[in-house]
Amino acid sequence: KTCVTDSTSVSNCKNFPSMLTLNSYIQACRGLMIAAVSLGFFGSIFALFGMKCTKVGGSDKAKAKIACLAGIVFILSGLCSMTGCSLYANKITTEFFDPLFVEQKYELGAALFIGWAGASLCIIGGVIFCFSISDNNNKTPRYGNRKYSALLKTKYAVHKILRTLKTPELGSVRTRFDKNAYV
Repeated sequence: KTCVTDSTSVSNCKNFPSMLTLNSYIQACRGLMIAAVSLGFFGSIFALFGMKCTKVGGSDKAKAKIACLAGIVFILSGLCSMTGCSLYANKITTEFFDPLFVEQKYELGAALFIGWAGASLCIIGGVIFCFSISDNNNKTPRYGNRKYSALLKTKYAVHKILRTLKTPELGSVRTRFDKNAYV
């Protein structure tokens, strides 16, 4: 029991509230939010090991796999948080618009909107994390690209023409532009 005594020595006692006596939807929301926080923590640790700038984690392929795992864990964390907030908001709106519900009615507050925004950012961040890692593994080397090598050949040909061109009034084009000519 928890008891409160006022200045006139009047004591008021009530049974200590137990978590097991809460409504099932509140327990489900709490469980989902605890799961979301735990998954977010482990996702952050995986992300630290999967970054290219850290020396822990092994080779680049191993780091890519760890980073992709971190992205998936972030997505799961966001989904848990989104589900918990949505479940609670559904219960609030159902009770609010029920004309037969006579107890105290609640409205959607800032905490729900912050929860939805945080869950959305977590999901978006996890998706971006997964796609950024997969893009880095599938890229062709910069110098092996056909368009880039054709551009280099064109620049070399134009530079060769400018090098051989001479006019008497301007002097040698080569001396004017030298190696840093932008064409």
